[in-house]
Amino acid sequence: MKISNISLKIAIPIIITGIFIIAIFIAVNRERLNTGFYIVFVFTAVYIFLFGFATGQKFAMPVKKLLKRATDLSDGDLTARAYLETKDEFSDLAKVFNKIANELQESRSKIETIEKSVDIKVKARTQVLEEIINALEQKVKNRTFELQRIIDESEMIQQKTKTKEVEITQLKKELDGLKEVLNQCQVGKKVLSKKK
Repeated sequence: MKISNISLKIAIPIIITGIFIIAIFIAVNRERLNTGFYIVFVFTAVYIFLFGFATGQKFAMPVKKLLKRATDLSDGDLTARAYLETKDEFSDLAKVFNKIANELQESRSKIETIEKSVDIKVKARTQVLEEIINALEQKVKNRTFELQRIIDESEMIQQKTKTKEVEITQLKKELDGLKEVLNQCQVGKKVLSKKK
């Protein structure tokens, strides 16, 4: 069995105190020492030694349990609780530890609930924004299609206008030619009428 540091810190002063009391008793009763005394001395020394370590272990065990649970809690196990059967300060400390662990677990639960709530709200807002973006993209596509149709019509009108301008130019030339022919005919008619 491994003896912990806290057990030694408690046991050593008890053992030293026991040895000191035995040494005082020996110093005071030095003349009356006999074999029976040495037997009692050995048993008393063994008893003090064992009593010191037993007392150290008694105090160390609750501390070890609390330390183990505190380590578990610090590692993220929020279900870690310390249950001590003692009716002393260690038991009170375990109750405080359990209260802190409960509050941490409740806080974690609230944080997770809030995170889920925020996540749902963000998703809802994101979905609304995505719908708006999709609607706007569709409007842009429709407008782009409409503008392309207008551009195509405009190009067709320009093409027709150029064709009509060419036709008008040809008709003007023909009209000018006809006017010339008409003028010549009128001049020829006048000449003929003068000749007659």
